[in-house]
Amino acid sequence: MSSTDALARLAAVIESRLPARGGDPDKSYVARLLHKGPDAFLKKIGEEATEVVMAAKDADHGGDRQKVIYEVADLWFHSMIALAHYGLSPADVVAELERREGTSGIEEKALRKAQAREASND
Repeated sequence: MSSTDALARLAAVIESRLPARGGDPDKSYVARLLHKGPDAFLKKIGEEATEVVMAAKDADHGGDRQKVIYEVADLWFHSMIALAHYGLSPADVVAELERREGTSGIEEKALRKAQAREASND
């Protein structure tokens, strides 16, 4: 069983909670966030990202490294809610990471900047 299988299973559960699929905000945390709209789940993503940073800083000073895993899991989970809202999936993110494989971060950033300049000139 691969990690992409676990992500796909979780994504399917999240997608089943979409308002368009009958997700009940009274019975599901995910459905509640999706029902409230992007501001709700985007705020959670920001909070979770901050918690990742705090857990990592703590780990740098002797804190529990497992908390980094716990907080990253929360961040991924809430990011997956955003993906579902926008009709995207973890597989789309994995495909993007695979596309970037073998490309240096410096090259990737330069390419994105060039594409952005080209788009703004259109």
